[in-house]
Amino acid sequence: MDTQIILNYLSQLSKNNNREWYHEHKKENKAANEQFEQLVQELIYGIGTFDKSVLNNIPKELTFKLVRDTRFSHDKSPYNASFRAHISSMGKLPIPVGYYIMIKPNGGTFLGGGLFADMFKNATTMVRDYIAAHPNEWNDIITDNQFKKYFTVKGTALKNVPAEYDKEHPQAEYLKYKSWYLEYFMSDEEVLDSEAFLQKTVEIFKAMKPFNDFLNKALNGFEMPTR
Repeated sequence: MDTQIILNYLSQLSKNNNREWYHEHKKENKAANEQFEQLVQELIYGIGTFDKSVLNNIPKELTFKLVRDTRFSHDKSPYNASFRAHISSMGKLPIPVGYYIMIKPNGGTFLGGGLFADMFKNATTMVRDYIAAHPNEWNDIITDNQFKKYFTVKGTALKNVPAEYDKEHPQAEYLKYKSWYLEYFMSDEEVLDSEAFLQKTVEIFKAMKPFNDFLNKALNGFEMPTR
């Protein structure tokens, strides 16, 4: 697994974000994809040491396409110059929540966890209800030293606590949220040291597991909307 091959390709793609260049460099694309899938496989094994629910995954089924949907975007660049994957017990679906990785040059690489999607109203309600019912468990997770070493909880939020919840609730601030997620950014230099990057990524994902577990308990029974 060679992360330099990944970063080199993505750096060139970001500078030449057009269909002609992309199709002229299919060989480089294939090589970079292969390295990223190897990385994802190593992450599955690493995460599997503390979360066996991910071990049934196949790397290529966890990755996202580079092609962008530009129909509703001011940015008409045809490609997303990053490699992305979501590793969970159910693959790359946003729920159940899992372990997200995006490799993007120039400091854009980050590791993520939690519920990023705020368009699922049922999911938001389920998590709010669970936080409201388990404030101490939530507090223990987000104040744990290992958690605080890497993370603060992020997410889109309302200005006020929704009317159906107690405004004086000990976790009132988090009841405003519509999504609850974590991000940890890494430099290109960290990414280029393949073995150290893999080791640190597994360590960080291990630190986010209690947070993911809490959200997945809250989301137990959630069904993805059908189109």
